[in-house]
Amino acid sequence: MRDAYHEELDSIGDGLVEMARLVGSAIGRATTAILDADLKLAEAVIAGDAKVDDLQRDLEARAIALLARQQPVATDLRIVVTSLRMSADLERSGDLAQHVAKLARLRFPETAVPRDLHSTVLEMGQLAQRLMAKAGEVLITKDVDLALQLEQDDDAMDLLHRTLFQHLMDDRWQHGIETAVDVTLLGRYYERFADHAVSVAKRVVYLVTGEHADELQQSSGQGDAGEAH
Repeated sequence: MRDAYHEELDSIGDGLVEMARLVGSAIGRATTAILDADLKLAEAVIAGDAKVDDLQRDLEARAIALLARQQPVATDLRIVVTSLRMSADLERSGDLAQHVAKLARLRFPETAVPRDLHSTVLEMGQLAQRLMAKAGEVLITKDVDLALQLEQDDDAMDLLHRTLFQHLMDDRWQHGIETAVDVTLLGRYYERFADHAVSVAKRVVYLVTGEHADELQQSSGQGDAGEAH
């Protein structure tokens, strides 16, 4: 009975890894869609989000069934509850990738991103994909040091986000209000996507150590870091 129980726990972990893989791929493809005004690719990303939602619902159902059937305590309870929170982070990440794709569809056959901002948005998309790949690796390896690195990696996304705003606030902005709104939304989508990847990694830290990531960083002299929401 206990073997079956731990197999179910492992399968929940596998589901989280698959969700991370799917949403990481989605943000990469959505970035291509919005930069290339690729309607077919945008539609594929939008449709593909249903699979992420299905995985999240399945994982949630299995986790709740485990709570009801096995009444886990201590470490096992922490695994189940934290897994539920991580699945919510990953499902929201999928929604954000879908938002990028929907913006690409909305502006087709034009592109939502001015040519002079293509490189910045491409870099944001690539970074978002790398952050989620690293979060997926953390889910597999339970590597606390790697998990804590994501906070520093996310600083690069914040810098890119500020770069976008500098362009928007520049007196030489020539692309109009509608494009300014599009770029503002895009920047927010990528920033939030990165935040969710960091949140997943932080929850793995809690899963492994029983301590929150910010507490570990403070005790090791790495400074303050925001707690996962």
